[in-house]
Amino acid sequence: MEKQADKQATPSREGYHCQGRIWLNGSDGTFLAYGRVILLERIQQFGSISQAAKSMGMSYKHAWDLVDSMNRQADQPLVSKSSGGKRGGGTTLTERGIQAIAAYWAMDARFQNYLAEETRLFMAEYQQ
Repeated sequence: MEKQADKQATPSREGYHCQGRIWLNGSDGTFLAYGRVILLERIQQFGSISQAAKSMGMSYKHAWDLVDSMNRQADQPLVSKSSGGKRGGGTTLTERGIQAIAAYWAMDARFQNYLAEETRLFMAEYQQ
């Protein structure tokens, strides 16, 4: 899934390219952004906030705070956490969480195309 995230606008032959990332903000601050979506993907991969956090080099508390923020801002929770039981609990993405990831990467792809086009336009004007 992350291969889309690693794509940036292709540099022109002169080496210039526009670059950027998107933050989707609401009244309570950042809802979704690159790092938050990677965290959601890692939670989906590992089934654990702790393992997801560790794989990203962040503390469990920071990861939990990000998940809590996204869940509070979303119309439906993106992440569901269960505790206890024979297996010790776990964390899963909800259907809404899966939709959020897909929608973010679709928006990011459009944004990267926009940046590539802006690079092309800049170079056309700059070379005049």
